[in-house]
Amino acid sequence: MADNLASIPLEETPPQTPQLPPAPTQSTASRRRLVGVIIIAVVVVGLLIFGLVMLLSADAATTSEIRDIFIIFMALESLVLGVAMVILIVQLATLINLIQNDLKPILKSTNETVSTLRGTATFISNNITEPVIKLNEYLAGLKKLLDILRPGRR
Repeated sequence: MADNLASIPLEETPPQTPQLPPAPTQSTASRRRLVGVIIIAVVVVGLLIFGLVMLLSADAATTSEIRDIFIIFMALESLVLGVAMVILIVQLATLINLIQNDLKPILKSTNETVSTLRGTATFISNNITEPVIKLNEYLAGLKKLLDILRPGRR
């Protein structure tokens, strides 16, 4: 029996790495989100229908109390919106102040810098680049003249 086991070649099996379950795909996540939104929409519509049925079956006193609560809620909401509008107007005024006092001087300085650079580039072109190009033209012409006068040399 020991001889039989010794004659069987042992194969090395590569170690098994743990496999992670595949991540949910984008379509699965978007489907779940869509189902959640649909469920929430159905619940909201159901609550609205239930509320309307209860209001229609209620007596006048209950309806007037609900109306008064709704009016108070709308007044509070108007107050909150008014405060938000004041905050937005203050932010807008701050932004306008920033533009007038900070950005205009920066733009003016930038324009001055650009005009200075334009002048510098013109100066360099007129006083350095053009004379060097002219000198190269004259030297090339002189070299060609010397090549013509001494034809045997190359």
